[in-house]
Amino acid sequence: MKEPGCNFWVVVGLILMVGLVGCKQENPAEQAKVPAASDNAVTEAVGQAAVDAVTVPMDKARQTEGVLKKSAGQAAAMVKEATP
Repeated sequence: MKEPGCNFWVVVGLILMVGLVGCKQENPAEQAKVPAASDNAVTEAVGQAAVDAVTVPMDKARQTEGVLKKSAGQAAAMVKEATP
């Protein structure tokens, strides 16, 4: 059987762990030391990279879709010709 005080010590241990982890985190003021002037250029570059990351695969997918439609049309024509 468990001892009556066992749950109490588990809870106290968890509270101490959460407190210690919370104390090690940085303050928001320490994180905001990046110059504001470069924020716009960085944001623009990241935004353009995100757009390019989506646009290039979509363009390739559209090309593949066109090839598949053309191939399906040719296959349908061949089946139609072969059917008496």
